[in-house]
Amino acid sequence: MSKIGVMICGHGSRSQAAVEEFSVLAEKLPAYLPSGWETEYGYLEFANPVIRDGLDRLREKGCDKILAVPGMLFAAMHAKNDIPTVLNTYAAKHGIEVSYGRELGVDPKMIAAAGARVQEAIDRANAEYGDLPNEDTCLVVIGRGASDPDANGNVAKIARMLQEGMGIGWCEVGYSGVTFPLVEPCLQHATRLGYKRIVIFPYFLFTGILIDRIYGFTDQVAAEHPDIQFVKAGYLNDHDQVLATFADRVTEQVGEIPPPNCAMCKYRTQVLGFEAEVGAIQESHHHHVEGQGASAPGSNVADCELCNTFCTGLCRLENQHDHHHDHDHGHDHHHHAPYPHAKHPHGPESARKPKP
Repeated sequence: MSKIGVMICGHGSRSQAAVEEFSVLAEKLPAYLPSGWETEYGYLEFANPVIRDGLDRLREKGCDKILAVPGMLFAAMHAKNDIPTVLNTYAAKHGIEVSYGRELGVDPKMIAAAGARVQEAIDRANAEYGDLPNEDTCLVVIGRGASDPDANGNVAKIARMLQEGMGIGWCEVGYSGVTFPLVEPCLQHATRLGYKRIVIFPYFLFTGILIDRIYGFTDQVAAEHPDIQFVKAGYLNDHDQVLATFADRVTEQVGEIPPPNCAMCKYRTQVLGFEAEVGAIQESHHHHVEGQGASAPGSNVADCELCNTFCTGLCRLENQHDHHHDHDHGHDHHHHAPYPHAKHPHGPESARKPKP
């Protein structure tokens, strides 16, 4: 009998709180798995242990078969490209079997966890402001945002399932970066719809700079609209339904026919607007930040001359010119296809506003 190890592959964060939340999730997961399986975790970037360290520990414990899962909500570049590269390199080097499962994805349990977070916020608002029917409430779901329409589309699907499942009056979907609409234009749009209450729900696993950004823009827009109740829902964190979904993603790998990962992958099949990326090479662009900690660039708002209370993302726009300059000299950033709507007025460009 082979000894099975479970490897949870996190993205990593400059936020110490996010890294701690991820490790708590990893510690709680074994209770949802068959006894005797060993569990470790590691990060792609910004934090230790890195993925390789977790794999080393599993081998030291005598595991000869490793079931790896991306500790991510959706499959964009990190889950489709970066993590498989790290795992494949490791498996080949050490002659060990490493299989790779699906991301959490659109799953009834994930929607149940999300619904619970939204309901907690609605219950809190009803207690504070008085009861308001869900039909008179606007829900704003904020996803991470990626240069991958599959991942962005899945946020919209989750939002629709929440709206329809809970009988919410209206639903808007925004993103914290990369794509459009970003948080602030999305919230400004929601204020024009005539709803008395707007519930903002970040569809994120953990805290961090982006959660700060979502809540920061919420405060900013709320200050401009004192007649509307703005209610912040909590992110997913270690909800038991999230843990149960992670366990499924691990155990389904040893089933009769493991389900395919990334069915709508823009690297495998033509997706509207992204046809040029079919067959793009799989490589990881994260070596240069592997294991860096909270001192990584961009992690401290206190050092920023562009923002004062939370990171708006303006620094990325300002740095883009230098970043592309690097590419021309063949530095070790690999070349991603440019996001086709990078200049969309409701996308990252919307951050170009004077410091409040």
